Amino acid sequence: MDENHEERIISSRSKVEENQYEVSLRPASFVEFLGQEKLKEKLGIYVEAAKKRQESLDHVLLHGPPGLGKTTMAYIIAREMGVNIKMTSGPAVERPGDLAALLTNMADNDILFIDEIHRLQRSVEEILYPAMEDFALDIMIGKGPSARSLRLELSPFTLIGATTRAGLISSPLRDRFGIVERMDFYAVEDLYQILERSSRLLGVEIEPWGAQALALASRGTPRISNRLLKRVRDFAQVRAGGAITEEVAREAMAVLEVDSIGLDRTDYLLMETIVEKFNGGPVGLETIAAAINEEAGTIEEVYEPYLMKIGFVKRTARGRVATEKLYQHLNIKTEKFEQQRFD
Repeated sequence: MDENHEERIISSRSKVEENQYEVSLRPASFVEFLGQEKLKEKLGIYVEAAKKRQESLDHVLLHGPPGLGKTTMAYIIAREMGVNIKMTSGPAVERPGDLAALLTNMADNDILFIDEIHRLQRSVEEILYPAMEDFALDIMIGKGPSARSLRLELSPFTLIGATTRAGLISSPLRDRFGIVERMDFYAVEDLYQILERSSRLLGVEIEPWGAQALALASRGTPRISNRLLKRVRDFAQVRAGGAITEEVAREAMAVLEVDSIGLDRTDYLLMETIVEKFNGGPVGLETIAAAINEEAGTIEEVYEPYLMKIGFVKRTARGRVATEKLYQHLNIKTEKFEQQRFD
């Protein structure tokens, strides 16, 4: 594939250069966090109960597609609990000693957040078991017949794990989380409110129908909403006097090659591959990946969830299948494809 998924304006993956920008827009409390109402209600109850008992919160596993606010939610939980939070990721914890160093430096009821927890090394994961269950580390000293185990007590802590691939987490690790919650795509109404909030923080003038157009193209994902806002703001300042109206939003998205429901050329390539090369399926994930020169994991984690959410693609036991809704959509779009797709 010519276009790397990390370069897509509507990619839900985090980009290093956006970290500071995202932090500036990050809500600091459950009240400020817009959307995910049921999840906020449940977590709020769990946090309040733990505070009243003066105990650490049960270990929390948050899973769902990227860009929905799992990291932000971890920060909010720490703030609401009134404790410190340490951040790391599965790939960054390479050895058991790396994890031991983090755990032994935590104060009572502190939070350790591990992003991409499904990518932890098995040797690292195994020392998490006693740490999560008993707040203890079992360390092996020596080798061979003279080796012995030393148990090191830890301060009570909360592990918050985040993953986009819950199915890749081993059962022993998953079973040790007392709270397991899924973060799902946001409603358009929630994204509209997020865009209004972000525009106020950034000092961007956006009209209601302009915000609505961006919300509809945000693929149910706040990270994409904020990225579109940032890019459309640039377009509005250079070509339209600064204000984001519905017309400006649509013109800017045409330049960005994003259609009115948030699909770009990569999405169309994937959809047309299923429809045209494989007669609508069923077709296996690996076969699709080879056909469009993309990694199977990226298709499954980044592209597919939204296409399934809007009912264009479905998974079956035999592979991926295009739906009637997708055929109807492509029939509309295929006439003068290059000229009309992003209008």
